[in-house]
Amino acid sequence: MTSIIGTIATTGLGIDAGGTQTRWALVDADGQLLADGHVAGLSALQCDNPTGAVRLGNTLETLAAAVRQHAKPTRIYAGVTGFVRGSTAATLLVDLLKQQFPEARNIALGSDIEIAFLDVFKPGGGYIVYAGTGSIGAFIDTDNVFHRAGGRGVVLDDAGGGYWIAREALRHIWRAEDECPGVWEQSAMARAVFTELGNSDWLTTRQFVYASGSETNRGDIGKLALAVAQSAPDDAQALQILTNAGFELARLANALLSRYGARPVALAGRAATLHPIIESTFRQALPASIAVTRSDGAAHLAAARIAVKVPL
Repeated sequence: MTSIIGTIATTGLGIDAGGTQTRWALVDADGQLLADGHVAGLSALQCDNPTGAVRLGNTLETLAAAVRQHAKPTRIYAGVTGFVRGSTAATLLVDLLKQQFPEARNIALGSDIEIAFLDVFKPGGGYIVYAGTGSIGAFIDTDNVFHRAGGRGVVLDDAGGGYWIAREALRHIWRAEDECPGVWEQSAMARAVFTELGNSDWLTTRQFVYASGSETNRGDIGKLALAVAQSAPDDAQALQILTNAGFELARLANALLSRYGARPVALAGRAATLHPIIESTFRQALPASIAVTRSDGAAHLAAARIAVKVPL
């Protein structure tokens, strides 16, 4: 690998941090991609406990080591799930980024959904529904005020996101086991989920769901949604869960439409791509007059371009 450290005066680092994965991109002053990659998931909510804060710091250290193989960023914009402006967690995140990137002259934070929105729309231009580990609908108005629907966290809701899909699958599987022990063997979804977990016993599921208690673990649970999607061609219940996910995501868009009027809607996030039925159901549940697009934009690259183009 050829190093370009020290050869570029202005470099922007963009970070798109979610519960399942943290993606980063490095661009030059013109916004041209120099390098990108990914590390483990992280969240601002990890700052709320010592164990989580240590893991967050370790993840940022790993990210910084990967970035420094290419260049030393002078400007950083990070979109972090769970971020709240002005919070103690926000201060800690900035401090951790300063420790890892002391050469950076400007460091700014936002939420991951703000980056996703600005990657698709100008303020006032539309609504975005983002389905990652969690789910949220968002609108940034012409005064740059952020408005949300959902995004309350996986304990309260986040219906339609990866965690919710996995939780719905596990709930169905174990309710079926209550009624008829061993019936999981007849379910393609249960077989796929238990293969991912490594065992079909309750102890394994309990350990996986409850033992860690860390914010990163919610991303690990969200990965089970992949097993649900893969089993959908052979399992009616898996297909129904994914169908319901599409309706739940549409509920977020419809809430924003009723509050702020007719505007285009963009559907984004990796969970929305798990199965075609999610997007088709999403579209079906919105008014026919509303233009719907699928956003496959790279939020980490958008964040990097914000870093070099926008005053931070």
